[in-house]
Amino acid sequence: MTNSDPVPADSSGAGAGKLDLDGLSDLLGFNLRQAQVAVYRDFQAALASLDLTQKQGAVLQLIGANPAVSQVDLGATLGVDRASMMALVEKLRKRGFLVRRRSTEDRRRQELFLTGAGEEALTVSKRLIAEHEQRFVARFAEPDLEALLNALRRIHQQA
Repeated sequence: MTNSDPVPADSSGAGAGKLDLDGLSDLLGFNLRQAQVAVYRDFQAALASLDLTQKQGAVLQLIGANPAVSQVDLGATLGVDRASMMALVEKLRKRGFLVRRRSTEDRRRQELFLTGAGEEALTVSKRLIAEHEQRFVARFAEPDLEALLNALRRIHQQA
C-alpha cells in the first residue's frame, strides 16, 4: 500500500468515504494498532458468552497454569499496575472464578487459586480462544506466522 492508498474511513468498514492515509499505512505502529484492533474485536465477540476481557482470560489462564501465584507476579507478567491488578482479581473473585489464600510460607503474600467455576470458565475460554486464534493464524503460511511472531516478540521484549 502506498501513502495515498485510500482505506475505509473507520476500521469497522462503516465509514461513508475513504481517506488518504498520508503515509500512515507505511508506519509500523499504525499497522500494529490496526491489527490489534481487529484481533481485539474478534476476541471480544468470541468470549462474549463468558463476559471475559482479554486480561481476565489471561489471569484465569495464568492462575490455572500457576496455582498459588501472587497478584504481584501476575501484574508483573501482564504489565498491569498493582491497583489495576487488585481490581481485576477482585472482579474474578466476585464472579466465583478464583479464591485468595494467605501463603503458609509468607503471611504477607496472597496466593490465587481457581475455583471449580473458574476451571470451567478457563476450559471454555481456552476452546473459544483457540477458535478465535485460528481465524487469524489461518491467514498465514507456517513460516510467515513464525516470522511474524518472532518479529512481534522482538518488539515487545526490547521495549
